[in-house]
Amino acid sequence: MNTIDLRSDTVTKPTPAMLHAMFNAPVGDDVYSEDPTVNELQEYCASLFGMEAGLFCPSGTMTNQIAIKMHTQPLSEVICEKTSHIYVYEVGGIAFNSSASVHLVDGYRGKITPQQVEAGINPDNVHFPVTSLVSLENTCNKGGGSFYTLAEISAISEVCKKHGIPLHLDGARVFNALTASGDNALDYGTYFDSISVCLSKGLGAPVGSVLLGKKNFIEKAKRVRKVLGGGWRQAGYMAAAGLYALQNNVERLQVDHDRAKQIGQTLALADYVAEVVPVETNIIIFRLEDHVNTEQYLNYLKDKSILASSFGPQMIRLVTHLDLTEEMMLHLLEALDTYQA
Repeated sequence: MNTIDLRSDTVTKPTPAMLHAMFNAPVGDDVYSEDPTVNELQEYCASLFGMEAGLFCPSGTMTNQIAIKMHTQPLSEVICEKTSHIYVYEVGGIAFNSSASVHLVDGYRGKITPQQVEAGINPDNVHFPVTSLVSLENTCNKGGGSFYTLAEISAISEVCKKHGIPLHLDGARVFNALTASGDNALDYGTYFDSISVCLSKGLGAPVGSVLLGKKNFIEKAKRVRKVLGGGWRQAGYMAAAGLYALQNNVERLQVDHDRAKQIGQTLALADYVAEVVPVETNIIIFRLEDHVNTEQYLNYLKDKSILASSFGPQMIRLVTHLDLTEEMMLHLLEALDTYQA
């Protein structure tokens, strides 16, 4: 049995068809905006979300940090959920890159409400930083793949517009959210001032994210990308993978969701599992019973050629993706079912 790597959906490898698209991509120098494949990817991705323009970057961290830098200035503040990626997993980039403060909201499974956003906006007082940005994450990684619906986004957007505050989306797994909710990506442009779209998770591209926004916003963002070291050259080979992913791998995300729910159902019946966080997309988070040693459990899975992630005390995360085959699923389910604590 080949290794079943479920630590993240970032571990996927390009398919032969994706590699073919990459090898045959026309390229140019993207710093000069002359790479035709990069330009096509940026325009195509922007059109999907009803946005004016896009900027192809190496990572979602970079697209998020560029957006935050663009929307804020020193002595300002970003409202986000306390477990959000921009706060927990981006190396303190908000402080380092933007010299901005953070207002953390204690949401539910990574999600915040319009009321919490309203309560987090600072008054116009010299003692407080100026609230300059609200950031949402869709899907919510630490929330176990929970997601915002368009109706929830709309309500938060209304609060932001009332106060003249931009709204950013960390769309790390935004197509998983869209697949689960049935919402239309095109409507997102109505509510968000900027969107980060990751291509290297469930969509299967090897690298890359696209920052979306208005044309003047993206033109200014290019300068920030350059200073962060993101001005790349013949990036069309990588952009071709992202373009292929957007055009071919979105609909199949439902397979990942179905498999994740099947895994969740198996774990819910296991006597060594105390709790399974409700499975909504492709992320499964579960808590082991107190008497179960987490390291021993992970080693058991590893001996079965299964890789999983520790996600906190007694917590384990599994993430389904396009490299998970039906044969691997059967092996995984058997291993989960037969473990003896």
